[in-house]
Amino acid sequence: MTRHDDRYRDSGLARPGKVKEVTSLTNPIVKDLRALAMKKFRDQQGAFIAEGLKLVIDALDLGWTIKTLVYSKAGKGNSLVEQVAARTIAKGGDVLEVSEKVIAAITRRDNPQMVVGVFEQKLLSLSAIKPHGNEVYVALDRVRDPGNLGTIIRTADAVGAKGIILIGETTDPFSLETVRATMGSVFAMPVARATEAEFLSWRKGFSGLVVGTHLKGAVDYRTIDYDGKPVVLMMGNEQQGLPDNLASACGKLARIPQQGRADSLNLAIATGVMLFEIRRNSLQLGSET
Repeated sequence: MTRHDDRYRDSGLARPGKVKEVTSLTNPIVKDLRALAMKKFRDQQGAFIAEGLKLVIDALDLGWTIKTLVYSKAGKGNSLVEQVAARTIAKGGDVLEVSEKVIAAITRRDNPQMVVGVFEQKLLSLSAIKPHGNEVYVALDRVRDPGNLGTIIRTADAVGAKGIILIGETTDPFSLETVRATMGSVFAMPVARATEAEFLSWRKGFSGLVVGTHLKGAVDYRTIDYDGKPVVLMMGNEQQGLPDNLASACGKLARIPQQGRADSLNLAIATGVMLFEIRRNSLQLGSET
C-alpha cells in the first residue's frame, strides 16, 4: 500500500467503488456518522440514519438517496447485503464494513442491526400539498415526543394517509428515535414543515374538511361524515392540545368519548383512533387502498 493509500484510509473517506474497512472509533468518518445523532449536525449535513437491512432496501426502492451504507462484519457474505452495497456504490455512495463496536457506537445501541444507511433528508413543500378526492393528511402542532411522531407516521402510512404536516417547533422527524418508531414508514410518508402562519394561510385555500380533536369538542368523532372529501386531521401538542387560533381553523372539533379516571389519551393513540375512523370505509381486509 502506498503512502497515498494510507492517507486515504486514515482520512475516513471511502475509495470510490470500493468497500472500506473501518474498525476504529476515532476514524473521522465514524465521528461524523456518530454526530448524526445531533439535530444540528443532521441539518448541516442534510442527512439522517436508518437502521436495518429491510429499511435500507425499502428506502432505495422508493428512490431515496443513500450517502453511506454501513454494515458490520456479521453481514459480510450475506447476499442481500452485497446487493445493497452494489446498489449504493452504483449510486455514488460510500460503503463501510465496520466492527461491532463501531456500528454500536453509530446507532447508540448495545445490540445494533447489522446494516445502517445514511440518507439525504427529504421534505415536502407545503405548497405542493393539494389534497383531493378522499385523501387524508395529518397536521401536528408542536409535537414534542419523537416516539409519538414516529408512531403517528407509521399509523398514517398504515391507513393510507398521504402525508404529515408539522406545524411550529416540532421534534425532528429524522432523529434516531423518530425514525426507529416509524419502522420504515418515514420513507413512505411525505413530511412537510410549516410555521403556524404558513399553515393558516394554506388552510384558507383548502376546501376540504379540517377536523381537530379538542377537549371542548362537542362532536363525537364517530358521527362526522368524512367520506367523499379530502380531510386534514389536526392534532395538538401533547401537553396543551390545539391553541385557539388553530382550533378555530377547524371545520369540526371532535371529541373521543372516554370512561375511567384517565382524562386524556396519548397523542399517538388518539391520532390512531381518529385515522382509523376517518379511513374506516376505505379500509377492507384482504385489499390495498
